Order: sequence, then structure tokens, then C-alpha cells
Amino acid sequence: MKASRLTTRLRRRFDIKPSRTAPDLLTLFEVIGYTVLLESDINIGRHKAQRSSNVMVVLCTRLRNALKQINPKVPCEVIETVISGLTSTHSSDLLENNRRFHKLLTEGVDVVYQNGNQIVHDKVWLIDWFNLLSNDWLVIHPFTIVQGYHSHCLDVVVFINGLPLAVIVLMDSKHEKAKLSEAYQRLKTYQQQIPMLFSYNAFIALGVGNSARVGTLTSGWKEFLPWRSIEGEDFPYQGETELEILIQGIFDKRRFLELVKHFIVFEETGTSISKTLLRHPFCTTQNPKIRSRMI
Repeated sequence: MKASRLTTRLRRRFDIKPSRTAPDLLTLFEVIGYTVLLESDINIGRHKAQRSSNVMVVLCTRLRNALKQINPKVPCEVIETVISGLTSTHSSDLLENNRRFHKLLTEGVDVVYQNGNQIVHDKVWLIDWFNLLSNDWLVIHPFTIVQGYHSHCLDVVVFINGLPLAVIVLMDSKHEKAKLSEAYQRLKTYQQQIPMLFSYNAFIALGVGNSARVGTLTSGWKEFLPWRSIEGEDFPYQGETELEILIQGIFDKRRFLELVKHFIVFEETGTSISKTLLRHPFCTTQNPKIRSRMI
């Protein structure tokens, strides 16, 4: 089905006005195969509860179901232990928590359990890197989070297997350059006041109107840059906006997993750590981390 038809259908379904940025973005996610839910529908019971309270940032039921499907031989009690470890705070340092989680996400969680008389050393995988259909792909708009004395309603949060791997901060304005910087400032407020969400974050997108930028937890304002192509073409398709290119180029399911697994690096410089998304428009390289960064 063409994007324009899906846009119309989604707007009717959500009873929303076409002038807003979020509906068009949600349509793009539905086009590439994500489940799209409105928080208001979840709250009134139209969909099964995703979490027990607004304090929770991980959708534990979805995570549990996904882990059981991806790791069918691992006992349920071991799965529960893994979930408990993932949802516990291990450090007051956001970036250290994020780096720890990224390692577990990409390399698996080491577990030891007893199977009869045998001690089994195994891994629990949080994502099925080989079978896209084994994973749960979800977008929620908006997504309210309460942490301490702070409460924020985020525009779009992207969950893979119940884990909030991406955040999209949207602004609706004709003055795109100014408002993109405002989206960045709003992001910095989120990171300071609701850091729990960003412990699981892979990367962050900023959007206003048709413009969009992508970066990571440690990216400065000038390091948030457009995504240049969807499938590695030398020039974007005629009529496609930066926002469309970014969503289709990054959140395509196969490319998303390749970016998370191969194109995110943590670099230590003295006492500081930076997180970098290697900018390669189409993931075809087996080991891109050893290559030069492509901007």
C-alpha cells in the first residue's frame, strides 16, 4: 500500500489533523512494518497495558515474551533474572549504564543454570539478529515518563522487544533551523531529568517539519546531522524529505539492527567517553567499525 493511502488511513484511525508532524511520522513507521500505538488508547484500555506505571521505561511483558521466543531453551526463571538485571539501576552515570546495556544488547547476556545434572553456560539474546520476525517492533506516541519530581511526555519512543532503543523529539514550526536547536535543548532536558529512559538508548532523532537530524547521547548540537540516503543511493529520491529519508533509512528493520550491532562505537579519550553512530548510509560492510567514519 502506498504511503499516501496509509497516511489517510492512519489519520482517520487516530482522528488527528494532517497539519501535525507526528501523524505523518507514525505513518512512515507503519509503512515499514511497526506496530503503532497511541498512549491515550493504551490508557483507556483499548490496548493491553504495556507497563504497570509511568515510572517504568521498559515494557516488561513484551520483553518477556520476546526473550522466551528468541531463547526457547532457557528456563523461565533465568529469563526473569535477566529481566530483573536489565531493569535495575547499576550506576549513577548515565553513559556508563548505556555502554553496559549496549554490550548486553549486542553480545548477549551470559547466564549459568542447571539442566538436570548438567551445569549450562549459555547466553540470553535480547534481539534475534537473524530473524526479523522474531522481534517485537513497536512505536508509542506520546510516551509519558515520571522520574523523581519530573514528568515528561516524549513525542515518539521506538521499542524493540520492549526496550526503548530510540527517541524522536519533534517540534512543529515553520522556522526549522531555530526549532531544531530547540528540539536539541529539549532533548538535553530529558537526559538530565529522566535519565532512566536513555540508559537503553541506541540513538536519538530530532525532527521539525520536513527536517530531521540524528545523533547519540554524547552528540553536541553540531554533531546531529541529516541521514543522506535510504539505500545508499548517491542522491535522495525526488520529493522525499529529510524526515522520510531518516525514518526509512535508519528504522528499516534490517538496517536498524545492522546499525545497532555494527555502527555504534564507544570511544575513550582520557577520562571521557563518547558514543558515535558511524555514518554510513547503507549497511553492507561486514565489519564497518574498523573503517573510517563516513559523513
